[in-house]
Amino acid sequence: MTWTQWLLFILIIQVIHGLGTWKLHIKAGRKAWEAFVPIYNGLILMKIINRPWWYILLLFVPIVNLIMFPVIWVETARSFGKNKYQDTFLAVVTLGFYNYYLNYAADVTHIKERSLHPKSSSGDWVSSILFAIVAATLVHTYFMQPYTIPTSSLEKTLLVGDFLFVSKFHYGARAPMTAVAAPMVHDTIPLLNKKSYLYNDKKEENSWLNKLQLPYFRLPGFQKIKRNDIVVFNWPVDTIDIMYTTPDRAYYKPIDKRTNYVKRCVGIPGDTLEVRDGYVFINGKQNQLPDRAKLQFSYDVKFKSGQPSANDFNALTKRYGITDGIGADNVRNTYYLAAVSDEAYNRAKNHPNIASLTIRKEPKGQHNPGIFPQDPSYSWNNDFFGPLYIPEAGKTIDLSPENLPLYKKVITEYEGNDLSVNGNQILINGQLTDSYTFKKDYYWMMGDNRHNSLDARAWGFVPFDHVVGKPVFIWMSWDGIRNPRWERFFTTVGGSGKPTSYLIPFLVLLLGWFGYSKWRKMKKA
Repeated sequence: MTWTQWLLFILIIQVIHGLGTWKLHIKAGRKAWEAFVPIYNGLILMKIINRPWWYILLLFVPIVNLIMFPVIWVETARSFGKNKYQDTFLAVVTLGFYNYYLNYAADVTHIKERSLHPKSSSGDWVSSILFAIVAATLVHTYFMQPYTIPTSSLEKTLLVGDFLFVSKFHYGARAPMTAVAAPMVHDTIPLLNKKSYLYNDKKEENSWLNKLQLPYFRLPGFQKIKRNDIVVFNWPVDTIDIMYTTPDRAYYKPIDKRTNYVKRCVGIPGDTLEVRDGYVFINGKQNQLPDRAKLQFSYDVKFKSGQPSANDFNALTKRYGITDGIGADNVRNTYYLAAVSDEAYNRAKNHPNIASLTIRKEPKGQHNPGIFPQDPSYSWNNDFFGPLYIPEAGKTIDLSPENLPLYKKVITEYEGNDLSVNGNQILINGQLTDSYTFKKDYYWMMGDNRHNSLDARAWGFVPFDHVVGKPVFIWMSWDGIRNPRWERFFTTVGGSGKPTSYLIPFLVLLLGWFGYSKWRKMKKA
């Protein structure tokens, strides 16, 4: 729904609230009209139920309000003496319309100085759990989100098994766009393996469920995405099936519920990007990665005295810092190395039993059908790609049948226009045109593992409204369930030089805090 439609919906809710509580306001010593004034009626209701005024703010926070509304319904009933379990049950299952019964039919009296302490241990537990869920949801949505690295596309900088904290506030926290969803989970409820939100994703974009979507809104951030920043974002295509089999069709799934991806932003709005022999060039100059980043390419390795066993080969490659994507190619009698940095290559090539290390690269001009824009007129592949202009909001480009495949998805899916082509004529929203002005900023996200990264070369641009946040901290790292990487615990994602672990200082501070707390309790006793 649009902002106007949501405003109208909220006003209707205000009328429903007023009709259901105006008599309760009078019984609480207030004026009947106060039940109908938007926002003010919420502040008055907080006084009636003896709760702090800032509860009203939580009612306007998506997802959190799904928890707070039932709390307010129950608290309203209890403020008028309805404390039994059946009252709580009816307040919740009737979606607050139990207040109509209290307002028009029940003989109730307002309890002014009502105790807010739960009358049972179970009530105390429920209150604590709800408060913890609300607090955690606020932190998770607007400040920091935990995230796990599942793939090796940023190998050497971020490793498989790294557990990150992703900052939402660096680029500006994005408010939830899915109005009805379970808190603190992504698209699937753990264990139940069920969708965590209400939405019709069966290619029916006009479903009434989909109209409940909130408009895109982002709080101001304190920095913009810079070249070579590592960014977490929602994968625009979301599924490999959609990307390869129906690349021109939208997958009707909420933006904020699409799969979380992490890549390096190598191109920002307004850049012209090109990949030459596997290396990225921005505006004609080779992109220089931070010193912690290590490009990796795939190699075939042959041995002088036959192939070693898999165990021996794995040990050898681990010794040279090659730890990902190792496999044998029995047809060519070679081993395949999926991720080899320059440093690892220089060490491994001098091994006395290695006959050759041959890089795997696609030749210039060879069309790879899996590479964006999946159009046969573009002879692009993983190693030779572009040049390609990255759209910037407010900038206008010339549009022709030749470059339309590059920006078709931007124009239609991301910016919501109707596009049609009649011969050499391009019509946008029914108007003949030979140019287009972009409404949004777009980014180009790639992995440092250049031959084994499902990145923008396969699915194209990332709109800014898909950006989730910036990884800032590795709080834990495991190489398999029994092998903790202690040197990566409590390290920063950014910065120069070898990462420094702050685990020991953290543990010292933690022990000091526990000791100080215990000392204070003993002194107080």
